[in-house]
Amino acid sequence: MTLEQTLLKRVDEQACIDFLAEMVRHRSYSETEGERELALFMQRAMREIGLESKLQPVTGKRVNAVGRLAGSGGGKSLLFNGHLDTNPATGGWTVDPWGAVVDGGCIHGIGVSNMKAGDAAFFCAVRTLAGSGLRPAGDVILTYVVGELQGGIGTVRAIEQGVRADYFVNGEPTDLAALTLHAGAFNFVIELEGVTRHVSKREAAVDAVAAAAALVPRLNAMTFSNAANDVHRSVNRANVGTIRGALSREFHDWRPPQVADFARLTGTVRYAPSQDQEGVLADLRALLDALESELPGLEATVRAEHVETGRPAMRPFEVDHDSRIVTATTAAYRRLRGEDQPIGALPPPCFYGTDAAHFQHLAGMEGIVCGPGGRYNTMPDERVELRDYLDAVRLYLMLIIDICGPVRPAF
Repeated sequence: MTLEQTLLKRVDEQACIDFLAEMVRHRSYSETEGERELALFMQRAMREIGLESKLQPVTGKRVNAVGRLAGSGGGKSLLFNGHLDTNPATGGWTVDPWGAVVDGGCIHGIGVSNMKAGDAAFFCAVRTLAGSGLRPAGDVILTYVVGELQGGIGTVRAIEQGVRADYFVNGEPTDLAALTLHAGAFNFVIELEGVTRHVSKREAAVDAVAAAAALVPRLNAMTFSNAANDVHRSVNRANVGTIRGALSREFHDWRPPQVADFARLTGTVRYAPSQDQEGVLADLRALLDALESELPGLEATVRAEHVETGRPAMRPFEVDHDSRIVTATTAAYRRLRGEDQPIGALPPPCFYGTDAAHFQHLAGMEGIVCGPGGRYNTMPDERVELRDYLDAVRLYLMLIIDICGPVRPAF
């Protein structure tokens, strides 16, 4: 029996499920005290299994929890990355969003897919290795960050404070597929100013609401200029999320007999590594120019929201299929499941924004996005199949052995 096979047999499935359940029970909504409490919990948990662990300041009271299993020396280092903050629970749940209910082969909970299952999986992989009295040659670094939902501010701060490794795995939910390309993302704000008249003089008006209605399907159908190939073009997408229209920028809505002269649309775009924000904004501007030509008197503006908020923008991510981390991941998956791992710019995760892009662009690191969950992501009764979660623990353990090895007794 190989060392890998021996360690895989030592994975304590119930302990892994229990640890994930404990994470789910923390109400770690983004930018709340619960987020900080979960970071403190992760710091303590890492120390308990023998990792060096510390909290990193992010902004205000927000903190990351970062741990390191020190290698024996001479091996490559591997970093695992995942965020602790979650979206809020919506209506429609039939189980307690924080109850960590196990039913039907799944574990349920808000944020369990996005992305506490990934977070718990790489912790349990390291716990299995450390609990066996073994150490790899290279360091293993665990980064539990906050603020992924605000553009990845936690990971940006970690990189600014010197967090680095030879390779990384981002555990965002891909249903354990190997995501090697995802789009860049930013939100936009479009404002339309028309000309108001009473409905009796509608012919003399320029209706901002009607202009917005005409604009939405055009925006939602967009692809952007300068895509290097069809794969890059396939991750192009724009979507309008909100529309608000009324009289003036103060949105007076108590006088419907007057034609609305102002509308604001907010939305998001996804673009490829061969494209950039400036080009996308230019394409949006061209679409607005055409609308202004059709509706004389209409004035339209567009801007990127993150420029105003100061939050980071999620850039595109791409890694070569022949890179060391990718080939190690696909080989481990085949040994684990006896079949080829799905790989590439796979929908829907190719339309995510992830912190992988920050490690690539800001730290110059090579990595992959691969994690449990996704199929039931960000929905009522959010859940992860236990088979996928436990296989993620094993897959991450296999990657540590491969990338950071050789593995030897700690003493």
